Amino acid sequence: MSDYILAIDQGTTGSTALILDRQLQLLGKGYQEFEQIYPQPGWVEHNPEAIWSSVRAAVQGALKNAGIEGSQLAGIGITNQRETVAIWERDSHKAVRNAIVWQCRRTTEICNRLKKAGYEGTFKEKTGLVLDPYFSGTKIHWMLKENPELVSRAQAGELAAGTVDSYLVYRLTDGAAHVTDVSNASRTLLLNIHTLEWDSQLMDILEVPRELLPEVVDCSGIYGKTKGLDFLPDGIPVAGMAGDQQAALFGQACFAPGEAKCTYGTGAFLLMNTGDRAVPSPSQLLTTVAWRLDGKTTYALEGSAFIAGAAVQWLRDELKIIDSAPDIEALAETVESSNGVVFVPAFAGLGAPHWRPEARGVIHGLTRGSNRGHIARAVLEGIALQNFEILDAMEKDSGIDLKALKVDGGAAANNLLMQFQADILNRRIARPEMLETTALGAAFLAGLGVGLWQDQEDIRRNWKMDREFTATMPQEERTRRREQWREVIDKA
Repeated sequence: MSDYILAIDQGTTGSTALILDRQLQLLGKGYQEFEQIYPQPGWVEHNPEAIWSSVRAAVQGALKNAGIEGSQLAGIGITNQRETVAIWERDSHKAVRNAIVWQCRRTTEICNRLKKAGYEGTFKEKTGLVLDPYFSGTKIHWMLKENPELVSRAQAGELAAGTVDSYLVYRLTDGAAHVTDVSNASRTLLLNIHTLEWDSQLMDILEVPRELLPEVVDCSGIYGKTKGLDFLPDGIPVAGMAGDQQAALFGQACFAPGEAKCTYGTGAFLLMNTGDRAVPSPSQLLTTVAWRLDGKTTYALEGSAFIAGAAVQWLRDELKIIDSAPDIEALAETVESSNGVVFVPAFAGLGAPHWRPEARGVIHGLTRGSNRGHIARAVLEGIALQNFEILDAMEKDSGIDLKALKVDGGAAANNLLMQFQADILNRRIARPEMLETTALGAAFLAGLGVGLWQDQEDIRRNWKMDREFTATMPQEERTRRREQWREVIDKA
C-alpha cells in the first residue's frame, strides 16, 4: 500500500491540500482562495460550487508539487470550517442556494425567539452548545422558512443538507455517501451529544426534516471512494473527517484527558480533552465531541478568545507602531517588562468565562515613561492572559489538571509570547515542528482509516516537537500578574 495521504483543509477564505507520507514529511501543498459573499450587513455566504472548485484546484496543486499521481494516494482526510451549512440536490449535486457561513448573524432573531420560548436549557443540556447564530441548526431553519418548497422536496428525498465535510464527501464519492462525522454534527444544534444521534425533539423545534440530514459516522473509517472526478482517479478511500478545531486537537496528539491545544489565529481557539465525559460547563464553555474512533467517543471543552492575532494587526494597521506582525516580538524585547501596562484586547467584547459582548478594549497603567515597547509587550501578555482565564475555567469545570498546552497557528512562532504563556499558566508549552496541525489531524484520521497508522500511540510517536517552553516566573510574580489582570479586565 502507498503511504501517501491527501489532507484537505477547507477553510473560510480558501482551501488547502497537503500530501504527507507516513513519517509526516510534507511532500506537496496547494492552496486556492474563493469569493466571500456579503448580501447585507451581518450576512456571510459562500457559493458551494466555488468551495468545490477551490478544493479541486488545491488538490491539483498539491499533487503537482509532490510530483505524484492521484493513483498513488492511500486515502483522503477532510477537515473544514465547522458550522457553515449547505443544501443541495441529491441527483444533480447542485446547491439550491448559497451556503450560510459560520460568521453569519442573520439568525439572531430566531435564537432570541427560541430563548424567549424557554428552549435554551434544552439545547444546552442536549448539545453542549449555546443558542447562537454561530451554529448550523438555525441556518437550516432559516433556509427552509425562506423557501418552503424545500421542505416537501426534502421529505421526498430529493435534497441533502450538511456542513462542508458532508458536502465534500458527497461530491468526492459521486453521491454515494451522505455522511457527517460526530465532531461536525455536534456543532449543528441538532445532535444529542450523549446519544450521538440526531435528536427528534431538537429537529421538531427547528423544523428540520430527518430526511435532509446525513448519517452520523466515526471520524475515521472508509466512508466511500472517489468516483467520477476529473482531478482524482476512481477508488481512493475517503477515510477521515473532523471539524477544524477538533482536527487540530487530534493533529496535536492530545489523546489523554487534560491535554489541550491552543490555535493562535485572528482569535485564540482552545480545546481540552476531557476523555469519555461530556463535561457541563458552569463557565459557559462549549461542551463538544472531540472525535469518535471505533465507536468510542472522546469529548472536549472549548473556549475562544475573540481577539488574539487581530490585536497585533491593530498595532500594525491602526497605531502603525510595527511594519509587519512578526516585528512585535523584537519591539517587545526592547524592554524587560510591560512596566505596569496591561492590555485587554476586548475589541469585540469578552467571551468565556465573562460573556460580556458590551466590553471594549482597555490599555491600563500608562505613564509618561510608557513607550512602544511596553505597549507591544502588554499586547502579547494580554493574549496569553485571556487564554489563562479560559484554561483556568476548563480545569475548574472539568476537575482535570492541564497536563500541557500544545500550540499552533501563526502567533505560535512568537517565542516571547510562548514563554509568557508558559509562565502565566505555570504549565509546559509544546510547539510542534509542523504548525499545520488542522490538516495534520485530518491526515492522521485518514491514515488510521486505511491502516497507515495502527493506533493513537503509533501517531504519538510520529508527532514531532520543535521547541518546549517551561515556566520560569516566580510564583509570587505570577500571582500578582493574575490578580492585576482580573482587576483590569473588570474595567473593560
